[in-house]
Amino acid sequence: MTYRARIITVSDKGSRGERVDTSGPALKKMMEEQGFIVNDIVIVPDETDGIAGMLKRAVDDEKTDVVITTGGTGLSPRDVTPEATRMVIDRDLPGFAEVMRSESYRITPHAIISRAVCGIRGTSIIINLPGSERAAVENLGFVIKAIPHALAKLQGDPADCGS
Repeated sequence: MTYRARIITVSDKGSRGERVDTSGPALKKMMEEQGFIVNDIVIVPDETDGIAGMLKRAVDDEKTDVVITTGGTGLSPRDVTPEATRMVIDRDLPGFAEVMRSESYRITPHAIISRAVCGIRGTSIIINLPGSERAAVENLGFVIKAIPHALAKLQGDPADCGS
């Protein structure tokens, strides 16, 4: 089955055209290489309501299967992507965030600073990734192989889960 993905870059400077988004295009390429159909990348400022609104639009209106955010997961006062994500998810998907932090910690001790949230809205998955291209690609790489199976189960696949 082919799944649809949306990438949302969260960046004040990027949304104003003051910074070139490199993480969004890198994530789009990575998802397409795994067979996902990826809509255009959207760049939004670090504003809770705007992020939450874009997440809802991607899932509810665009019927996107997986929404990936990049940026806004750190400790800066403007880093509000996890809060926006919590506003819109129906259920947590903690294993994704746990694996991303755990595997990232093998690369850098700063990984434990990440506040990334992963969750479910309806029959879609939302995944928060860091804003830097390198960290975003690394983190997506830790979970990307599990996404199709997770989506299949979430969307009603009755088959028993294998190992």
